[in-house]
Amino acid sequence: MAEVLVLVDHVDGDVRKSTLEALTAAARLGEPAAVFVGAGAQGAAEVLGRHGATTVYAVESPEVAEHLVAPTAEVLAQLVQEHSPAAVLLPSSNDGKEIAARLAIKTSSGLVTDAVDVAPADGGGVQTVQSVFAGSYTVTSVVAQGCPVVTLKPNSVPVEETGGGAATVQAVDAQVSDAAKAARITERKEKAASGRPSLTEAAIVVSGGRGTGGDFAPVEALADSLGAAVGASRAAVDAGWYPHSSQVGQTGVSVSPQLYVAAGISGAIQHRAGMQTSKTIVAVNKDPEAPIFELVDYGVVGDLFTVLPQATEEISRRKG
Repeated sequence: MAEVLVLVDHVDGDVRKSTLEALTAAARLGEPAAVFVGAGAQGAAEVLGRHGATTVYAVESPEVAEHLVAPTAEVLAQLVQEHSPAAVLLPSSNDGKEIAARLAIKTSSGLVTDAVDVAPADGGGVQTVQSVFAGSYTVTSVVAQGCPVVTLKPNSVPVEETGGGAATVQAVDAQVSDAAKAARITERKEKAASGRPSLTEAAIVVSGGRGTGGDFAPVEALADSLGAAVGASRAAVDAGWYPHSSQVGQTGVSVSPQLYVAAGISGAIQHRAGMQTSKTIVAVNKDPEAPIFELVDYGVVGDLFTVLPQATEEISRRKG
């Protein structure tokens, strides 16, 4: 069975959920093998193994870890040449998409970004599913050339523990060109910890929009009662009410949680493009004609400053 390479997304060795989803998807296509760039591969081998990885290709060379995306793409191209995998799966993050694009060029392979599902194609190869045009259509694609390079949207594939134990760690002697080392990481600044999950990985997202009038307290309180991440519409971000990093939409972050709550958000196409693939959508808006109600599973016509505190109180009561 051919290997399926999965680029590990991690923070100081702490493997993110998006990687576990990719390993679960990779098990459908072949034998998952993780590619770990940076320090911490040995410590991550157990969790990667439990989720299907049989091998962890550890790339600890400073030439790769201390530079931007280009060296990682070259290392993946090297592994593709050496192991002829059935596919390469990467996270649909900004870095993941750029690495995937560079890798596809280096290996003369087809590229699919923002896939929400993968499966073996009839007659061989990899079949992918994408949600396009702001979630209005579903597209099924098969890569016709080279080794399929696919980026997966977070929360698209349920995580499963398909492995039996720690994966075998194998060091990779990375060969990196001088051109790939042109840009180097000189400093990292961590965001202040909010205690909430990452917006792109959260199973539940509560977002506020223009209707908050800049007061996100009810939105944050509901999010905290649900263990959710907090998002914002472009209107709220542009007004300076919430950080740009929390913007959900076509020019912000795309999310696909199990539950998405939109409070005081009209539902413009720009916002819908970033959240329409959510499994269950709930909207709270005073305007019964708001476009957001066209796509929700549950809609509440009412003032968010009345509805959200009541929901928060009831959730807290039921949680005891």
